[in-house]
Amino acid sequence: MDYRRLGASGLTVPLMSFGAATFGGRGEFFSAWGSTDVAEARRMIDLCLDAGVTLFDTADVYSNGNSEAVLGEALKGRRDKALISTKATFRFGDDANDVGSSRFHIVKTCEAQLKRLQTDHIDIFQLHGFDAMTPPEEVLSTLDQLVRDGKIRYVGVSNFSGWHLMKSLAVADRYGYPRYVANQTYYSLIGRDYEWELMPLGVDQGIGALVWSPLGWGRLTGKIRRGQPLPEVSRLHKTADKGPPVADEYLYSVIDALDEIAKETGKSIPQVALNWLFQRPTVSSVIIGARNEQQLKDNLGAIGWSLTPEHIAKLDAASATPKAYPYWHQSGFAERNPPPV
Repeated sequence: MDYRRLGASGLTVPLMSFGAATFGGRGEFFSAWGSTDVAEARRMIDLCLDAGVTLFDTADVYSNGNSEAVLGEALKGRRDKALISTKATFRFGDDANDVGSSRFHIVKTCEAQLKRLQTDHIDIFQLHGFDAMTPPEEVLSTLDQLVRDGKIRYVGVSNFSGWHLMKSLAVADRYGYPRYVANQTYYSLIGRDYEWELMPLGVDQGIGALVWSPLGWGRLTGKIRRGQPLPEVSRLHKTADKGPPVADEYLYSVIDALDEIAKETGKSIPQVALNWLFQRPTVSSVIIGARNEQQLKDNLGAIGWSLTPEHIAKLDAASATPKAYPYWHQSGFAERNPPPV
């Protein structure tokens, strides 16, 4: 396993981390992802730790808290061997204040997460989305107090736009609050919008990417092919409309390139897609999810080798898409405004 610094922080994280969204299986949306119980979670964590995957990611809304509960129980007796990352901001309860990044909600939610995870601290605490109703000064002063109290150690965000993140960093710098060092972001061969603004921001401000859904919401598993129906077992049957949109022909052209490189390297399509991400700027860790041990073992096979520059160029070309303004205009001024890739 390779290890990298999390952004500009002093924390080292494994290049590959494990996403526990498949733990718990509570509710229609998350049960479509997986329903791993404690016993199976222990076995999967064994495989992860043996491979050097020591970072485990979850969130309060995953299976309505059950993902955190299963992860906490499965890590019993070896909490010191693991890093835990979790998230909060989305609605978690029916009361008026059970949503957002207010001091009230963050403190209440964090306390509940510590209990479910059976731990006294959270290694990486991330805001799951931007709360435009709460002043960033309130948000960051609350996170600052939680850091001082030893309940969280590093802070990050997820699903922020560039101006959301930069405004928050400016407030942190102004008042001496903890800076966000992690951006849990969607990034894949069929979802490269991250490169337009958030990646240059990450390079400039020392924000490490924790990549979620690196296989494009389950589309880059190698099981989806041109002219064929979805596999019988696929979360896309119930969640396709809730994830990132992808045009069919674009998807198939990327899969064609992946298929060609997989045959040349003797690797699987998911392994090639993950390895491409390992070599991108700002990527600190790629979060993999797995329904079972077989999927986990296959994903772990993305480690320990590297695509050639020729392979990367072929995948870049197959997955390239027209940029939105002003990014297409900026690309013509690379002499003084070079992209990070």
